[in-house]
Amino acid sequence: MVLINFAAQNNQFMQNGEKPESTGREKKKHGDFSKFMKKKPPSSRSKTTSKLISKRFRDEEEHKKDTVKKEKTKKTLPVSKKSLTSTKSPKSTNDKGQELIRLNKFISNAGICSRRDADNLIISGTVKVNGEVVSEVGTKIRPTDKVQIGEETLKSEKLRYVLLNKPKGYITTTDDPDKRNTVMMLVEKACKERIYPVGRLDRNTTGLLLFTNDGELARKLTHPRSRVNKTYHVYLNKAVTKNDMKQLEEGIELEDGQAKVDAIAYVGTGADKKEVGVELHSGKNRIVRRLFETLGYEVIKLDRVVFAGLTKKDLPRGRYRMLDPKEVAFLKML
Repeated sequence: MVLINFAAQNNQFMQNGEKPESTGREKKKHGDFSKFMKKKPPSSRSKTTSKLISKRFRDEEEHKKDTVKKEKTKKTLPVSKKSLTSTKSPKSTNDKGQELIRLNKFISNAGICSRRDADNLIISGTVKVNGEVVSEVGTKIRPTDKVQIGEETLKSEKLRYVLLNKPKGYITTTDDPDKRNTVMMLVEKACKERIYPVGRLDRNTTGLLLFTNDGELARKLTHPRSRVNKTYHVYLNKAVTKNDMKQLEEGIELEDGQAKVDAIAYVGTGADKKEVGVELHSGKNRIVRRLFETLGYEVIKLDRVVFAGLTKKDLPRGRYRMLDPKEVAFLKML
């Protein structure tokens, strides 16, 4: 009867919204200290995010430790003189300490041909060193050795690079049987070494023309795969239409294959549409004149204003200048 009354009393308290008083008989869980512990506010980060943040801080700490170790190592280890020297392999020398040079390079430096073509000459057995035929590629010689191709004795000359602003009326050849004016007449006093024109310009075409005795570079600049840029100022007998300019960029079929320009635009403000600037990489003979002639234009005047990045700045018509080391290095990087 007592138990029933106690239960009824509890139900009454629950209905009134009040808590029943403790009887002191409730069991406490063993080790339950929850009411003595400070409750933490719920975290807004997920477990995955927390792990990533923890990993990031661990990585930063490890990086700091590695950095400190490296700095200590740098301070304690002595600097070797060898580490400050160039890593390039030493130059080849003979027993007397004389510097040796590859035979193909010697031939190329003499302005005869490129190194690759020189190797072909060596293999064919046409090259003599000190009177003996040398047919092995990779042979090294002294600069003072006597090198012959046939009966001609070669001289290893200093490499020269001369840029000419060619005037009208000169043909691009080293010798003309008809005794016409050649470009060699314009650069005969440039240097004592024998130099040759790289590529060619028509007799009536003006502008930049490079000369050198560096056979390797000359071959590189004239090879179709080198894609050396050339820019021309073209003067025409009539205005060039937009449609024809587009056709020149897309390509035109010539007797020796298709050809096109890389870029074309009116010169200056475009007021005179008879003057256009043309950039191309093709090395075909008379390519600019032939392209316009195919479309029905007549080229009145043609001037090459850029060749392989070289310009006519401060170079009057008919004058020449030596290339500086930076310009030579740029050409060899092409």
